[in-house]
Amino acid sequence: MDWITGWIAANWVECVGYLGTAFTIATYAMKTMIPLRIAGILSSIFFISYGLLNGSYPVVVTEAILLPLNALRLYQMLQLVKSVESVASGNLSLDWLRPYTHRRKARAGEIVFRGGDEATEMFFTLSGRFRLVESGLEIGPGQVLGELGLVARGNLRTQTLECLEDAEFLSISYREAKELYYQNPQFGFYFLDLIAARLIENAERAEARAIAAEERATRAETARQAAE
Repeated sequence: MDWITGWIAANWVECVGYLGTAFTIATYAMKTMIPLRIAGILSSIFFISYGLLNGSYPVVVTEAILLPLNALRLYQMLQLVKSVESVASGNLSLDWLRPYTHRRKARAGEIVFRGGDEATEMFFTLSGRFRLVESGLEIGPGQVLGELGLVARGNLRTQTLECLEDAEFLSISYREAKELYYQNPQFGFYFLDLIAARLIENAERAEARAIAAEERATRAETARQAAE
């Protein structure tokens, strides 16, 4: 061990270079981006130190360019993770979507779309009230509608949407929604979360209706038997 310690003391500048090499190799072994960027930053720091100590200025210039690039990409990845966590907690603001949408109005009693119609767009309610006819669910401002048509078989509407009072909403075509899904991971995670929540809600409502129907049938049978 003494000779190792002595060699390191005598060749500590070379050790700095070897550490840079080790972290460079580590970047190629990383499977995820955040550890890769961290290893890249450490590699640049050691190589810059090695270049300055050894007088190898081309190495210093190269790593001085790579260091801020890796730092920027790391910052962007951390911001993306924060955005995804915000989406998971339901705190996503859809204000940034407005440039991609079209403002529309609906009158009380108007049918916005019918179950079985071809679905080509989704909606974000701004004001007024709507009702999904088949489920009886009322929709107020700040809600997303029509998203299931994007993933439904044949891209068909699953329910009829009726406007209960004069309302205003934003619409975005499925084509634009798909482009945003691939271009913006934040929207992609939001959309997946939205679809999952909607499917769970529909399943819970269907289960509740089935239980209610079974209870009515049981009461009716009990009443029939009592009458006999």
